[in-house]
Amino acid sequence: MLVCSCNYITDHDIRAVITELLDQDCWQLIVPSKVYHAMSKRGRCCGCFPAVVDLIIQTTEDYHARRHSTDSEIVDFMSRLKKFHEDQRRADIERRLKSHRAA
Repeated sequence: MLVCSCNYITDHDIRAVITELLDQDCWQLIVPSKVYHAMSKRGRCCGCFPAVVDLIIQTTEDYHARRHSTDSEIVDFMSRLKKFHEDQRRADIERRLKSHRAA
């Protein structure tokens, strides 16, 4: 699936980079800019970043499931990251609606 049409990056490319980053340090914080930097690309319109965050969350969860990481190792980082992502989406929606007010 095409994730970034500005740079023509697919979800397979992004998952491969995320896995490579996790192989280096499986507990590091991975953000879209780090993924793009690893691919020697940069976000142009950055409209794909929410989808990249979703891929980061999903790929990281799958990676730790394959490693059989214990629950004590996986603090609650993933749930906090998901909550942050949802809050940011909500803020984006609210921001857009406020800008379309008539008065």
